[in-house]
Amino acid sequence: MGSPAFALPALQSLMSNQYDIRAVYTQPDKPAGRGRQVMACPVKRFALSQGMRVIEPESLKEHQAAEVLAAFKPDIIIVAAYGRILPAEVLEIPRYQCVNIHPSLLPRYRGPSPVAAPILNGDPVTGVTIMLIERKVDSGPVLSQEEMAISDEDTTGSLLQRLAVMGARKLVETIPRWVEGKITPMRQDDSRASYTRMEAKEDGLFDWNLAAIVLWRRVRAYHPWPGCYFDWKGGRLRVMKAIALPDPEGGEAGRVVALPRTAPARVAVRTADGLLGLISVQPEGKREMTAADFSAGHRDFAGSLL
Repeated sequence: MGSPAFALPALQSLMSNQYDIRAVYTQPDKPAGRGRQVMACPVKRFALSQGMRVIEPESLKEHQAAEVLAAFKPDIIIVAAYGRILPAEVLEIPRYQCVNIHPSLLPRYRGPSPVAAPILNGDPVTGVTIMLIERKVDSGPVLSQEEMAISDEDTTGSLLQRLAVMGARKLVETIPRWVEGKITPMRQDDSRASYTRMEAKEDGLFDWNLAAIVLWRRVRAYHPWPGCYFDWKGGRLRVMKAIALPDPEGGEAGRVVALPRTAPARVAVRTADGLLGLISVQPEGKREMTAADFSAGHRDFAGSLL
């Protein structure tokens, strides 16, 4: 059970390890992209290309949906970013329960945004958790975990890709040991749990009264979505890559300043604490470009107040 690209490595690993995949459950096709054309999710496209049976229920809460699932007689159900809560009737179907791949080190970062959250908080590491599913979201017993370092270059997009590969590998390492009774599930400590929320488009709007390091983390955490941006001359400028720099001179938050050629960025914006160096930007309706090229083409950008 999975829908986005994050679930693909898990499905591919199960295939390559000769697991008998009776069915693949995904979310129904949805409009996507600028043209809002109805598109199948990545998992569905891959599964169909491999001749697998794909099921796309609008909900699993109906008894009929559980009956269809039970008819496959699954030994185990693997869940990876499926996007649906499994009701109790479904959880009781497989002999070896429902196993989820969660991209954080539970109980830290339960909820919908576990990959962006550690970047936002400046954590040095994150990881994956292979866990049993219970009715309460992301609270089930842990079967295995593995850590992954977060680099200064990581975005949510790049980190998600690496966690997907790690999660797939960890999954196929864990399943045999779980089925053979060699793993004792470890209950999560709910007192140590933290929760994430779903990001909104508005989260990407810069507030220059925050510190540069906070904004730099947001640029990385909100890439590719919702993206970080600010308005200039009636248009929206999206910041694709940035760096937090010291500001020995200080000044008005939101003031754009030119930096010397030796600096890591050629143009920056003053914040409440430090400079946010702009490395690459994307003007509205145009392609990504270096911030230096944008500033060179808009002579009044440096010195302006955002």
